[in-house]
Amino acid sequence: MTRSPLRLLVLLVTAALGAVLLAPSASAGAAPYCGITWGSLAKSGTHDPGGDTLRNVRAGQHTCYDRLVIDLARAPHFTAYSVKYGTAYEQGSGKALSLRGTDMQIVLDSPAYDTNGTATYTPVSKSEVVNVSGFRTFEQVAWGGSFEGKTTIGLGVRARLPFRVTVLEGSPGHPTGARVIVDVAHAW
Repeated sequence: MTRSPLRLLVLLVTAALGAVLLAPSASAGAAPYCGITWGSLAKSGTHDPGGDTLRNVRAGQHTCYDRLVIDLARAPHFTAYSVKYGTAYEQGSGKALSLRGTDMQIVLDSPAYDTNGTATYTPVSKSEVVNVSGFRTFEQVAWGGSFEGKTTIGLGVRARLPFRVTVLEGSPGHPTGARVIVDVAHAW
């Protein structure tokens, strides 16, 4: 049985279209990095702060992300934070912090001093609050100061990557405190 050239051409085009339409898409079927679906838009929460004070800033590395932890004392149900990509400014002066990498601004409605004005947290180095050398995503953690009940921390990251903010009850030495956790993914 012989086939006409037109019939053969229609058969070939149909087979090619079927292969293209039925082939799985690499991007559509790809799972997000480590299952992370956080996104990179600003995250915030609010509450009426009362007596909470910043006590410590620390960082850690995980398989899929780098983590910054801010410990607060006397902060039950704390949610007064704003975390976003963009320039971080010093409290009081409004001067921009100089950060390595992409800037992320973390502002807490929690002072780093008590009701008498005595500091509850003072970093050893304002430009290197936490040593993050060797981290995959974090490049620098800088102190933006604490003024009028607000504290700013600048976080320099490798690129604009997905992040999440979690607040957990309790902090080391302060069972009524809280931990504000900022996780930034290593990739999209």
